[in-house]
Amino acid sequence: MPTYRDEVVVLRTHKLGEADRILTLLSRRHGKVRAVAKGVRRTSSRFGARLEPFMVADVQLYRGRTLDVVQQASSIGAYGADIAAHYDRYTAAHAMVEAADRLNEAEATAQQYLLLVGGLRALARGDHAPRSVLDSYLLRVMALSGWAPALSECARCSAAGPQEWFVAQLGGTVCSACAPTGAARLQPETSSLLRALMAGEWDIVDAATDGATAAASGLVAAYAQWHLERGIRSLSHMEQHR
Repeated sequence: MPTYRDEVVVLRTHKLGEADRILTLLSRRHGKVRAVAKGVRRTSSRFGARLEPFMVADVQLYRGRTLDVVQQASSIGAYGADIAAHYDRYTAAHAMVEAADRLNEAEATAQQYLLLVGGLRALARGDHAPRSVLDSYLLRVMALSGWAPALSECARCSAAGPQEWFVAQLGGTVCSACAPTGAARLQPETSSLLRALMAGEWDIVDAATDGATAAASGLVAAYAQWHLERGIRSLSHMEQHR
Protein backbone atom coordinates (compact mmCIF):
# COMPACT_ATOMS: atom_id res chain seq x y z
CA MET A 1 0.00 0.00 0.00
CA PRO A 2 1.42 3.43 -0.90
CA THR A 3 -0.20 4.99 2.21
CA TYR A 4 0.19 3.66 5.75
CA ARG A 5 -0.33 4.73 9.37
CA ASP A 6 1.89 4.15 12.37
CA GLU A 7 2.88 5.49 15.78
CA VAL A 8 6.27 7.20 15.76
CA VAL A 9 8.84 8.93 17.94
CA VAL A 10 10.61 11.85 16.27
CA LEU A 11 14.36 11.20 16.67
CA ARG A 12 15.76 14.16 14.75
CA THR A 13 14.88 16.74 12.11
CA HIS A 14 16.71 18.60 9.36
CA LYS A 15 15.64 21.68 7.44
CA LEU A 16 14.79 21.18 3.77
CA GLY A 17 14.29 24.22 1.58
CA GLU A 18 12.42 27.16 3.05
CA ALA A 19 9.48 25.43 4.71
CA ASP A 20 10.00 21.66 4.83
CA ARG A 21 11.75 19.28 7.21
CA ILE A 22 13.29 15.83 6.83
CA LEU A 23 12.38 13.65 9.81
CA THR A 24 14.03 10.54 11.19
CA LEU A 25 11.35 8.52 12.98
CA LEU A 26 11.31 5.36 15.06
CA SER A 27 7.97 3.70 14.37
CA ARG A 28 6.13 0.97 16.19
CA ARG A 29 5.56 -1.33 13.20
CA HIS A 30 7.79 -0.15 10.34
CA GLY A 31 11.19 0.29 11.99
CA LYS A 32 13.12 3.47 11.32
CA VAL A 33 11.54 5.77 8.75
CA ARG A 34 12.92 8.82 6.96
CA ALA A 35 10.20 11.14 5.77
CA VAL A 36 9.64 14.68 4.59
CA ALA A 37 7.07 16.91 6.28
CA LYS A 38 6.13 19.60 3.82
CA GLY A 39 5.38 23.12 4.99
CA VAL A 40 5.87 22.34 8.69
CA ARG A 41 8.14 25.33 9.27
CA ARG A 42 5.42 27.76 8.24
CA THR A 43 3.47 29.34 11.10
CA SER A 44 0.26 28.20 9.40
CA SER A 45 1.27 24.52 9.47
CA ARG A 46 -1.39 22.28 10.97
CA PHE A 47 0.98 19.77 12.51
CA GLY A 48 4.48 21.29 12.66
CA ALA A 49 4.58 21.35 16.48
CA ARG A 50 3.63 17.66 16.59
CA LEU A 51 6.74 16.67 14.64
CA GLU A 52 9.51 18.06 16.83
CA PRO A 53 12.18 15.87 18.51
CA PHE A 54 10.96 13.76 21.47
CA MET A 55 7.33 14.01 20.33
CA VAL A 56 5.22 10.86 19.91
CA ALA A 57 2.60 11.00 17.18
CA ASP A 58 0.17 8.96 15.12
CA VAL A 59 1.06 9.71 11.51
CA GLN A 60 -0.16 8.86 8.05
CA LEU A 61 2.61 8.57 5.48
CA TYR A 62 2.83 8.11 1.75
CA ARG A 63 5.61 5.85 0.48
CA GLY A 64 8.03 7.74 -1.74
CA ARG A 65 11.06 6.68 -3.76
CA THR A 66 13.69 7.89 -1.30
CA LEU A 67 11.68 9.62 1.45
CA ASP A 68 8.17 8.95 2.64
CA VAL A 69 5.83 11.93 2.94
CA VAL A 70 3.91 12.85 6.10
CA GLN A 71 0.29 13.51 5.19
CA GLN A 72 -1.31 13.72 8.65
CA ALA A 73 -0.08 13.80 12.26
CA SER A 74 -1.88 13.77 15.59
CA SER A 75 -0.16 13.98 18.98
CA ILE A 76 0.05 10.96 21.27
CA GLY A 77 2.71 12.19 23.70
CA ALA A 78 3.69 15.87 23.78
CA TYR A 79 6.87 15.40 25.79
CA GLY A 80 9.09 17.95 24.06
CA ALA A 81 8.22 21.05 26.09
CA ASP A 82 8.56 19.37 29.51
CA ILE A 83 11.88 17.83 28.50
CA ALA A 84 13.32 20.99 26.92
CA ALA A 85 12.52 23.06 30.04
CA HIS A 86 15.19 21.15 32.03
CA TYR A 87 18.76 20.90 30.76
CA ASP A 88 19.47 17.51 32.34
CA ARG A 89 16.29 16.00 30.91
CA TYR A 90 17.02 17.55 27.52
CA THR A 91 20.55 16.15 27.29
CA ALA A 92 19.41 12.72 28.51
CA ALA A 93 16.65 12.66 25.88
CA HIS A 94 19.14 13.63 23.18
CA ALA A 95 21.43 10.77 24.18
CA MET A 96 18.48 8.35 24.10
CA VAL A 97 17.28 9.32 20.63
CA GLU A 98 20.87 9.39 19.37
CA ALA A 99 21.37 5.81 20.57
CA ALA A 100 18.04 4.78 19.00
CA ASP A 101 19.10 6.33 15.71
CA ARG A 102 22.37 4.38 15.73
CA LEU A 103 20.62 1.02 15.79
CA ASN A 104 20.45 -0.91 12.54
CA GLU A 105 17.12 -1.08 10.76
CA ALA A 106 16.75 -4.76 11.65
CA GLU A 107 16.94 -3.87 15.36
CA ALA A 108 14.23 -1.18 15.23
CA THR A 109 11.43 -3.32 16.64
CA ALA A 110 8.19 -2.56 18.46
CA GLN A 111 10.01 -3.27 21.74
CA GLN A 112 12.60 -0.63 20.87
CA TYR A 113 9.82 1.84 20.14
CA LEU A 114 7.98 1.15 23.40
CA LEU A 115 11.19 1.34 25.44
CA LEU A 116 12.03 4.75 24.01
CA VAL A 117 8.49 6.08 24.52
CA GLY A 118 8.57 4.91 28.14
CA GLY A 119 11.92 6.59 28.72
CA LEU A 120 10.83 9.90 27.21
CA ARG A 121 7.61 9.81 29.24
CA ALA A 122 9.58 9.25 32.45
CA LEU A 123 11.88 12.17 31.60
CA ALA A 124 8.96 14.50 30.84
CA ARG A 125 7.26 13.63 34.13
CA GLY A 126 10.45 13.86 36.19
CA ASP A 127 9.76 10.41 37.66
CA HIS A 128 13.45 9.69 38.29
CA ALA A 129 16.87 11.31 37.91
CA PRO A 130 17.40 11.92 34.17
CA ARG A 131 20.80 10.21 34.14
CA SER A 132 19.30 7.10 35.74
CA VAL A 133 16.51 7.02 33.14
CA LEU A 134 19.16 7.27 30.42
CA ASP A 135 21.34 4.56 31.97
CA SER A 136 18.40 2.18 32.31
CA TYR A 137 17.39 2.86 28.71
CA LEU A 138 20.90 2.24 27.38
CA LEU A 139 21.27 -1.07 29.22
CA ARG A 140 17.88 -2.28 28.04
CA VAL A 141 18.29 -1.10 24.46
CA MET A 142 21.61 -2.93 24.28
CA ALA A 143 19.92 -6.08 25.57
CA LEU A 144 17.13 -5.81 22.99
CA SER A 145 19.78 -5.48 20.27
CA GLY A 146 21.45 -8.71 21.37
CA TRP A 147 24.18 -7.09 23.48
CA ALA A 148 22.90 -7.77 26.99
CA PRO A 149 25.77 -7.15 29.42
CA ALA A 150 26.79 -9.80 31.91
CA LEU A 151 25.98 -8.27 35.28
CA SER A 152 26.27 -11.29 37.59
CA GLU A 153 28.28 -14.08 35.98
CA CYS A 154 31.67 -13.66 34.33
CA ALA A 155 31.24 -12.53 30.72
CA ARG A 156 34.27 -14.60 29.64
CA CYS A 157 34.14 -17.90 31.59
CA SER A 158 30.55 -17.77 32.98
CA ALA A 159 31.68 -18.22 36.57
CA ALA A 160 28.84 -17.40 38.94
CA GLY A 161 28.98 -13.99 40.58
CA PRO A 162 28.38 -11.24 41.38
CA GLN A 163 31.82 -10.41 40.00
CA GLU A 164 34.18 -7.63 41.06
CA TRP A 165 35.39 -6.29 37.71
CA PHE A 166 33.78 -4.67 34.66
CA VAL A 167 35.23 -4.65 31.14
CA ALA A 168 33.03 -3.23 28.38
CA GLN A 169 35.08 -4.89 25.64
CA LEU A 170 34.55 -8.33 27.19
CA GLY A 171 30.80 -7.92 27.66
CA GLY A 172 30.29 -6.76 31.25
CA THR A 173 31.40 -8.12 34.61
CA VAL A 174 34.32 -10.53 34.76
CA CYS A 175 35.98 -12.60 37.48
CA SER A 176 39.44 -11.95 38.91
CA ALA A 177 40.99 -14.67 36.75
CA CYS A 178 39.63 -13.12 33.54
CA ALA A 179 40.03 -9.44 34.39
CA PRO A 180 42.81 -7.80 32.36
CA THR A 181 45.20 -5.25 33.79
CA GLY A 182 43.46 -1.88 34.22
CA ALA A 183 39.95 -3.32 34.52
CA ALA A 184 37.46 -1.21 36.48
CA ARG A 185 36.77 -2.65 39.92
CA LEU A 186 33.12 -2.76 40.96
CA GLN A 187 31.99 -1.77 44.42
CA PRO A 188 29.09 -3.95 45.67
CA GLU A 189 26.64 -1.01 45.57
CA THR A 190 27.56 -0.17 41.98
CA SER A 191 27.15 -3.81 40.96
CA SER A 192 23.71 -3.93 42.61
CA LEU A 193 22.74 -0.64 40.96
CA LEU A 194 23.65 -1.88 37.47
CA ARG A 195 21.39 -4.91 37.95
CA ALA A 196 18.58 -2.67 39.25
CA LEU A 197 18.90 -0.34 36.24
CA MET A 198 18.60 -3.31 33.90
CA ALA A 199 15.60 -4.74 35.76
CA GLY A 200 13.81 -1.42 36.32
CA GLU A 201 13.93 -1.75 40.11
CA TRP A 202 13.46 1.96 40.71
CA ASP A 203 13.29 1.79 44.49
CA ILE A 204 16.92 0.60 44.47
CA VAL A 205 17.93 3.04 41.73
CA ASP A 206 16.40 6.08 43.43
CA ALA A 207 18.02 5.20 46.78
CA ALA A 208 21.54 4.81 45.36
CA THR A 209 24.32 7.10 46.53
CA ASP A 210 25.78 9.75 44.25
CA GLY A 211 29.05 7.84 44.09
CA ALA A 212 27.43 4.60 42.97
CA THR A 213 25.24 6.44 40.46
CA ALA A 214 28.24 8.21 38.92
CA ALA A 215 30.25 4.99 38.77
CA ALA A 216 27.40 3.05 37.15
CA SER A 217 26.83 5.83 34.61
CA GLY A 218 30.44 5.74 33.54
CA LEU A 219 30.33 1.98 33.00
CA VAL A 220 27.02 2.12 31.12
CA ALA A 221 28.34 4.86 28.84
CA ALA A 222 31.51 2.89 28.10
CA TYR A 223 29.52 -0.27 27.37
CA ALA A 224 26.99 1.43 25.08
CA GLN A 225 29.59 3.37 23.13
CA TRP A 226 31.77 0.29 22.65
CA HIS A 227 28.91 -1.65 21.06
CA LEU A 228 27.62 1.28 19.01
CA GLU A 229 31.20 1.60 17.70
CA ARG A 230 31.34 5.38 18.04
CA GLY A 231 30.67 7.92 20.74
CA ILE A 232 27.24 9.22 21.69
CA ARG A 233 27.90 12.96 21.47
CA SER A 234 25.15 13.91 23.90
CA LEU A 235 26.79 11.91 26.70
CA SER A 236 29.61 14.45 26.89
CA HIS A 237 27.06 17.14 27.73
CA MET A 238 25.67 14.95 30.52
CA GLU A 239 29.17 14.61 31.98
CA GLN A 240 29.74 18.38 31.88
CA HIS A 241 26.44 19.05 33.67
CA ARG A 242 26.93 16.43 36.38
